[in-house]
Amino acid sequence: MSTNTERWGTRVGLVLAMAGNAVGLGNFLRFPVQAINNGGGAFIIPYLVSFLVMGIPLLWIEWAMGRFGGMRGHHSAPFMLDTMARQRLWKYFGVFGIWTNLAVAAYYCYIESWTMSYVMHSIGRTFDGMSQTEVANFFLNYVDITTTTTGIPFEAPVFYILCLLLNTWILSRGLSGGVEKTAKIGMPLLILFGVFLAIRGLTLGTSGASASHPDASAWAGLNFLWSPQFDSLANPKVWLAAAGQIFFTLSVGMGTIHCYAAYVKAKDDVALNAMSAGWMNEFVEVVLGSSIVIPIAAGYLGLDWVKENAGFGMAFQTMPFLFENWGPVLAAIAGVFWFGLLFFAGITSSLAMGTPWMGFLQDEFNWGREKSAWSFGALVLVMGLPTVFFYNYGVFSEYDYWAGTVSLVVFALAESIVFSWIFGIDKGWREITSGADMTVPIPYKFIIKYITPLFLLFVFIGSVFSPMGGDWAGAWNSLLAGNGWILDNGSLIKMVLNTGLREQIAATTDPAQLEHLQTSLTLVSASRALLTAVFVGVCLMVYTAARRRPRGKESGT
Repeated sequence: MSTNTERWGTRVGLVLAMAGNAVGLGNFLRFPVQAINNGGGAFIIPYLVSFLVMGIPLLWIEWAMGRFGGMRGHHSAPFMLDTMARQRLWKYFGVFGIWTNLAVAAYYCYIESWTMSYVMHSIGRTFDGMSQTEVANFFLNYVDITTTTTGIPFEAPVFYILCLLLNTWILSRGLSGGVEKTAKIGMPLLILFGVFLAIRGLTLGTSGASASHPDASAWAGLNFLWSPQFDSLANPKVWLAAAGQIFFTLSVGMGTIHCYAAYVKAKDDVALNAMSAGWMNEFVEVVLGSSIVIPIAAGYLGLDWVKENAGFGMAFQTMPFLFENWGPVLAAIAGVFWFGLLFFAGITSSLAMGTPWMGFLQDEFNWGREKSAWSFGALVLVMGLPTVFFYNYGVFSEYDYWAGTVSLVVFALAESIVFSWIFGIDKGWREITSGADMTVPIPYKFIIKYITPLFLLFVFIGSVFSPMGGDWAGAWNSLLAGNGWILDNGSLIKMVLNTGLREQIAATTDPAQLEHLQTSLTLVSASRALLTAVFVGVCLMVYTAARRRPRGKESGT
């Protein structure tokens, strides 16, 4: 008999935990960068359309699947899909709902650990008196574990292990005693910190302009983000970027929502709960996420600088320097608020990543909660240390691409087909609307069955055949002219072949650079083999679990 007797303590706790699952580092680190790199306001319309026709339907699908599976004793994706589908093969697509979380947690907790360290550095005034270049180099030295930045040997792996231990301990306390309590504390503080920083960003205006950046203006950054450009509707590159951001921001296609929803009661609402968590996430991302990094950076460095330098590292390489313009006390407070905000965004998401693995072990192998939690921590540690020690060799990015990008689309496409076409949209619609505390718009029945799967198929095909530089018009012209379709090195096909790295190796004449690139190729291949081995291992566990089940129970009958 399963040892899994978990339940949510309160509805507020459930919604906050679900929102915390969705509200992650991508809301503040990825959304502004994606918006800037895809034309600012040109990104907003495809982003909102993607949320309406893909994000909301997937939220309802995953909440409904989770509750349906939970009522049948399943708290992870493989046997949820197995229960809803006629063919037993579908449960192996559900493996993505466990494997993705293990692989993402492996590198996600590393980013999370940076925020813990930077809170300490903000309190200790480490960045006081540093130039912009020195602050940027501080981060580069931090991820180079051979460099000591604060007198703590191997600071990066030390904080990574501390962060992972904290995650594992909270998970061992259970849903209501650990995850829910963390969400009830973390989400209000996250919003409080974010509002403070957003107000500062919105009121900065042109006061940060200087002789070196006379055109600096926070308002210019906001105008760039919020001036819609309708010509973007014809640009597949922007659509793919917008759809990709929806996956990141809502945590759909991972299996975490299924798991959380599996612990609600049979007649508990899933429709309004899904909307509450989804719209809270959108508020944090679109309102707060767009009102901090870009306005503050543009307010001191100018919009042109932001356009040229927008990237993931701005949060750690640029923001501490900008905060120093506010004076010693306010700079320390801003640093604690900024990196504290990122920490709470990170941990409420990383905790969700542990629950599918734990639910699977409790359901299928009768493991206890604490044993399941610590096995998650141990496995993530083994998978994650390569991303720490070999960050500069591309291992981190390799994990992010396969687990944090490709697998999300594959799993979301599979679950949308199972839910709408195999389980059946009529039964699926009843699952969504049963016990609903809101009226679900009837057009969404059509959207869930037809539009959402087609949209997901478009995203998947787009990632497989992404053209050079994202120039779709140029690729079609080249194809029609008989010159073939030139793939981008970021396309799935070229990524499988490691074309980008191989081209760099062939082109370099610097012996030191050549050695670095060759080592990168070896480590990237090894990390891919590790990810594959873990995926196969989870598949074998699912196969074993299916064999252990009484005849007829495997498919939920």
